[in-house]
Amino acid sequence: MVMTIHSAIIDFLEYMEIDKGSSLLTVKNYDHYLQRFAAFARKAEILEPGRIDLDLVHRYRLFLHRLPASPSQGGPDLSKKNIISKSTANYHLIALRAFLKYLSIKGVKTLSPERIELAKTDERQISFLDDEELDSILKQPNLRSLQGKRDKAILDLFFSTGLRVSELCDLKKDDINLEKSEFSVSGKGGKVRVVFLDHEARESIKGYLNIRNDKIPYLFISYGHSLHPSPSSLHPSPITPRSVQRMIRKYAKMAGITKHVSPHTMRHSFATDLLMSGADIRSVQQLLGHSSITTTQIYTHVTDQHLAEVHQAFHGRRRKDE
Repeated sequence: MVMTIHSAIIDFLEYMEIDKGSSLLTVKNYDHYLQRFAAFARKAEILEPGRIDLDLVHRYRLFLHRLPASPSQGGPDLSKKNIISKSTANYHLIALRAFLKYLSIKGVKTLSPERIELAKTDERQISFLDDEELDSILKQPNLRSLQGKRDKAILDLFFSTGLRVSELCDLKKDDINLEKSEFSVSGKGGKVRVVFLDHEARESIKGYLNIRNDKIPYLFISYGHSLHPSPSSLHPSPITPRSVQRMIRKYAKMAGITKHVSPHTMRHSFATDLLMSGADIRSVQQLLGHSSITTTQIYTHVTDQHLAEVHQAFHGRRRKDE
């Protein structure tokens, strides 16, 4: 039976899930990116992996460069206002390179993944909360309500640990050790790391759990509009990343913060706070669960600005005093 690009993609996704241990979300994203490539190749009447070449990839990159950010927008918008970002286009190419590398491992003769270059992107800008903004947003939840206590615990946990939103939503009550104020979390690619609870996070979680009277195993659950969770035996209902995003956006608005605030903003705030307080970047890399130090280095320009402020404030004081 002749291998097609479509059938090879299915094999590759199964390889990612079973052999590589990739998360279901990662597999889903790669499926999305590669199905787009397969459809493009099919329109070009290229169905076999062996026929993938640089010319096809070049035309595919041009297609991505003009691809609308929203499927509802019809044809390409060459004004560049509504097309996908360079980083999103690069995600497509990264998935394609991984697919080609898999084919090479399997002995399929096709384009070498090293021949595909990623587009240069603008330097990533980090958004984080300063001390005043953080204090303000943490004061917004109504601690007289169950939902408010939950939300405060979520906010405190984000700032104490730098968890990804998916990691936080997956937590179960048994995962947390409030006595030791630390616990292990499984991050991207199943990589396990230890995170630590500060006093505020520990007390917020303890206060929230003390008034929980359900048997649902998840640490943070969704109440909807009724504030009564479903029985755990029927419908365990952990809070969803989307709900957490809406919750944080609501409290940011209540706090009068005009910039976009998301769960990742809390993660950025955690990392920035550590670095500006003197933590070394390798330790921050481990606490964030980054596999590469390069990913953590996106925060260095923030700390560089902090060092400039220190220099301006303190350098040359002795000469000024003379």
